[in-house]
Amino acid sequence: MDRSRMSGYLGEIREAAEELKKRLADRFGDWTPDIGLVLGSGLGELGDRVDDPLYVGYEQIPHFPRSTVAGHAGRFVFGELEGKRVAVMQGRFHYYEGYPMRRVVFPVYVMRELGIRTLVLTNAAGGLNPSFAAGDLMLIADHINLTGDNPLIGPNDEALGPRFPDMSAVYDPELRALARRLAADIDGLRLVEGVYCGITGPSYSPPAELRMLQVIGGDAIGMSTVPEAIAARHAGLKVLGISCITDMALPDSLEPLTHEQVVAVAERTKPKFIELVRSILRHMAA
Repeated sequence: MDRSRMSGYLGEIREAAEELKKRLADRFGDWTPDIGLVLGSGLGELGDRVDDPLYVGYEQIPHFPRSTVAGHAGRFVFGELEGKRVAVMQGRFHYYEGYPMRRVVFPVYVMRELGIRTLVLTNAAGGLNPSFAAGDLMLIADHINLTGDNPLIGPNDEALGPRFPDMSAVYDPELRALARRLAADIDGLRLVEGVYCGITGPSYSPPAELRMLQVIGGDAIGMSTVPEAIAARHAGLKVLGISCITDMALPDSLEPLTHEQVVAVAERTKPKFIELVRSILRHMAA
């Protein structure tokens, strides 16, 4: 990617943000979000709990891609949740949909341009750790990027972030500690912690690949989140990641899996997920 195209990317980010700023000003006046949330498959209902919401479809925003996956509403929700000003993405974009990595993470930079300082990433994931169970929530302690790509490849624009961003603590330790403390007070919630393996998809992994991921230290597997987390740290944002373990991806007892099954388990887990995220927001510094 040459320098002119990179400048164009920054311009697109700012143009998208300006359109959203106009809509926010028309509705709320002098208002900017502090926290961004990206809601994964089957978890979008949290966005419907926002107070006095402003909905903006992705198709209304310049340069935004379109969400094509079932379980993703494809819109922003702006407003207040647990006393915090939030920008909620009901649906995200994936590499497997055919979008280049820079387009997948485009919303992260747009939300940063709007003013967010913290990004909460959620997803539906398969459990690789045999001590996990479908229905658990997993706090992401770290990730392994197995997509074969990186959203930061190409010329770097310092307006977006540094050339070589630090990744020693992608998922904020203080936010993880807060999540662990609050989860202990929620009846019936099992919060585990582990390493998320990000793959391209869209095919689910065969047993040999799952066995390899276990060997290299993976606890869960999914097709999102890692590019967004990299971009968020590049942009200087604090990151919290939570996976809903929707199925057990154990190589020696693997059963056929469909996206509909994944969404169904996410739906059943949703009440505890919503309770945890709302509690985290309530106790999070603005």
